[in-house]
Amino acid sequence: MKSWKATLAGLVVAASLGAAPAFAETLRVGMECTYAPFNYRTPDGELAGYDVDVAKGISEIIGVDFEYVCQEWDGMIPALLANKFDLIIASMSITEKRMEQIDFSSPYRVSIGRLVGPVGKDWNLFDDNGEPIAENFSGLRVGVERASTYFEWFSAKMPDAELALYDSNEAMYLDLKNGRVDMIMTNPMKAHLSFLSGDGAGKYEFVSPAVDEPEFFGPGVGVGLRKGNEELRDNISAAIRQLIRDGKLEEYALKIFPFPIHSEAWAEIE
Repeated sequence: MKSWKATLAGLVVAASLGAAPAFAETLRVGMECTYAPFNYRTPDGELAGYDVDVAKGISEIIGVDFEYVCQEWDGMIPALLANKFDLIIASMSITEKRMEQIDFSSPYRVSIGRLVGPVGKDWNLFDDNGEPIAENFSGLRVGVERASTYFEWFSAKMPDAELALYDSNEAMYLDLKNGRVDMIMTNPMKAHLSFLSGDGAGKYEFVSPAVDEPEFFGPGVGVGLRKGNEELRDNISAAIRQLIRDGKLEEYALKIFPFPIHSEAWAEIE
């Protein structure tokens, strides 16, 4: 298996080769449509969030209209391969396992995970270096989204933990509040905004440091597409570089977070 650095290097090389587009005037984009604040529907039914802003920015730069298709997470890659849509712009982390099936653009968002659980528990789950203590997870019931990088990480690192699999974040948070799971692992940016600063405030907290293991989470989040579409992939990657240079990715992030959620170094990959 290639290292995550080799994976990113391959994306960098590919992203520097873009030429004039030769693809359809309209492309279909798959996303969950329930994953606030990244992609979700507003009360009036409009799609919104960071992924949606990124998609719109890419669309404008490459001169292609996007149509959006809502898809449950665990069926996202199968649906792409079945030609239900042409792109995945859904906060999907670039990993070696996924790259065996599909292609990715260069990254547009960082990819990390963190555990959320009730306040006041003394589980002693990580050592002073931030490494998980596998035996201390034995017997704990942990909620993760099905087919996610969090599931892959737990399966490899904490085989004695009992995993509860979910098709949506909403169901996972509901089970955490109802005590059906001891903790959940999810995106910490989303957790802070949608739960820990809301109805979970004072009752739940982060119970782990940020977990950033590129072996499992990859070099970041990218746009997924079927293999064999190199020109489209490269034009999307070039558009992402432009969004970084123009300050647009930071602008999109600051609408939601008090900080950017990408690396400026990604703009220097030509």
